[in-house]
Amino acid sequence: MTISENELNYWEDWKTHRDSEAGNFLVEKYLPLVDFIVQRFSISLPKTVDKDDIRSLAYEGLLDAFDKFDLNKDLKFETYASWRIKGAVIDGLRQSDWLPRSIRDKVKKIEKAYIELEQQHNASVTDEEVSAFLGITKAELNKTVSEAALSAIVSIDETIYDDESADKYNIVENGIAASPEKSFSAQAIKEALAQAVDRLPEKEKLVISLCYFEELKLTEIAEVLSVSVSRVSQLHSKAILRLHAATVNTYDHY
Repeated sequence: MTISENELNYWEDWKTHRDSEAGNFLVEKYLPLVDFIVQRFSISLPKTVDKDDIRSLAYEGLLDAFDKFDLNKDLKFETYASWRIKGAVIDGLRQSDWLPRSIRDKVKKIEKAYIELEQQHNASVTDEEVSAFLGITKAELNKTVSEAALSAIVSIDETIYDDESADKYNIVENGIAASPEKSFSAQAIKEALAQAVDRLPEKEKLVISLCYFEELKLTEIAEVLSVSVSRVSQLHSKAILRLHAATVNTYDHY
C-alpha cells in the first residue's frame, strides 16, 4: 500500500490502540469516498428511499473497511473501502425490502421484454417496441424503469457475486473464491455485460461511460449532453435495466 509515513503512523495507532485522533484523521481523509458512492447510487434513487439512509449505510461501510483492512496487503485502501461501502449500501437495501412487490413484478415483465425483443432483433429495442410488446404506454414504461433502476443495480451485484457463504466484497483482494463452475459463470456474466454495454443505444451508452468511467456527476453529464438532469436519470435507468436483463438471461443458463 503506497501511503505517506505520516498516514501510516495514524493507521498503526488506529489498528493497535484504536486511537481516537487517528480514527478522526482517517475518517476525514476518506469521507469523500462515501460522498462519491452515495452520489453514484443517488442517480437511481427512487422517492421511496431516503438519501440520508443511503449515506448512513455508506458511512457504516467505511468504518467496517477501517476495521478489516489489512495494512500488509498490496492493495490500495481506496479500492478496498469502495467495495466495502458499496457492499454496505447494497446489503442495507436488500434487508429493507424497499421496492414494492407490484413494481418488482412489473420490472420482471419489462426485463423479459428486453430479453425477448433484443434476441429477436439482435439489437437494442426502442421504448415504443417495448411498450407495444407489453401493452402499456410509453409513460408507464418510463415510470416503472425510473422506479426500478436502483433495484437493477443491486440485482446485478447479487447475480455476479451470488455466494452467501463468501465475503463477496473481498473480491478485489482475493478474486472469486468459488468453484470453477461459479467462476466460469461469473466470467460469462461479465462478458455478457460488456456485450450489452456495446449494444446500448448511443445516448444510453454515453451516459454509462460518463457516469462510471469518466466519473462525472449527474449535473455534469446533463451539461455535456445538453439535456435536463431528469433526462440523464431516465437514460441511466433504461441502460441499467437493459444491462440487468442481460445478466439475468446469462445467469439462467448456469
